[in-house]
Amino acid sequence: MWASPPSFPLQIFFDGSCSVCAAEMKVYQNRGHAGRLQFVDISAPTFDPTPYGITLDAFMHEMHAIDMAGRVYRGVDAFRAIWQAFPASSWYGLVGALVALPGVRLLARSAYWCFARIRRFLPKNREACKDGPCKLDRNVPPP
Repeated sequence: MWASPPSFPLQIFFDGSCSVCAAEMKVYQNRGHAGRLQFVDISAPTFDPTPYGITLDAFMHEMHAIDMAGRVYRGVDAFRAIWQAFPASSWYGLVGALVALPGVRLLARSAYWCFARIRRFLPKNREACKDGPCKLDRNVPPP
């Protein structure tokens, strides 16, 4: 999966009810990604996971990104795909290159795994959490 960059635009599926997740996506939205990133809030009442063949539980369990070729990136791999939307000379380009290194990738995956386990305990954006998708038990791995 690391051999070639994603085919842009890249759809990023994030939990807008998670204050940390929403803040991170806001940073990416405000950077110069030249339209290479599209943001999809999976906590929105109108979000339907059916067309993607991924359950809402799976989307809530970890970050997902899907490129134009239909390749699915999860967790740290999704972040690396996002960072590849930015110029290689940028901070994100550098971090994306570093995460590709085997030892760094292992550490990043471990750190993300820990974050994913505590995410449900982080402050929620109450306005985005009215309808309930954000109340799913994100501590249980998807089927």
